[in-house]
Amino acid sequence: MINMVKLPTKKSNLFLRVAKGHFATSHSHINYYIDVTTQKSRLSEAKAVAKELVAAYQHSTIVDTVLCLDGTQVIGTCLANELTKDGFANMNAHQTISMSSPRSTPPAARSSCATIWPPMVKGKHVLILSASITTGYTVQAAVEAVNYYGGTVAGLSAIFATTHECMGYEVTSIFDPASLPDYASFDSRDCPLCKAGQHIDALVNSFGYSAL
Repeated sequence: MINMVKLPTKKSNLFLRVAKGHFATSHSHINYYIDVTTQKSRLSEAKAVAKELVAAYQHSTIVDTVLCLDGTQVIGTCLANELTKDGFANMNAHQTISMSSPRSTPPAARSSCATIWPPMVKGKHVLILSASITTGYTVQAAVEAVNYYGGTVAGLSAIFATTHECMGYEVTSIFDPASLPDYASFDSRDCPLCKAGQHIDALVNSFGYSAL
């Protein structure tokens, strides 16, 4: 059983659940598992995440479509609601925002392109929303897919990100390495935890973990 710890913020519904150990993702090995499952599925937490992220976009960015990766549709819906609220300076001339989510986001742009509905992207300003941005492979595929279908990337957002920039686009996140100063990600072929003989605790992704 993984021992989860909650990192609170000044807002009651906004926090990060983490577990320290040795974990494997599809792209890398990491020393922290970051659990965002409740932020993606519990309405009160999804609203709190959306309200925190919206400040970066509500006064200066045109958003026609929110492309939701990693099962972030609930957060994306809350974010779209915040961006179209009465009283906010909304740059979207239609005063409405479409939602889209790939059926899968494999690390190849040509595969991702096939899973996005083109009318939601072509000629649209697309905000890409991800649970986390660490290695950047998933977001890179999404950016390439948006460009392939003639859309414009309006920004990149995530609950947790290890960078403030990806593929030339600014990354907006609530939590970053300042929240976890010793967070580290390693290539699986050059992982110091593996070399030290520390067994992998679990296989993880944005939907949960499988303990080993």
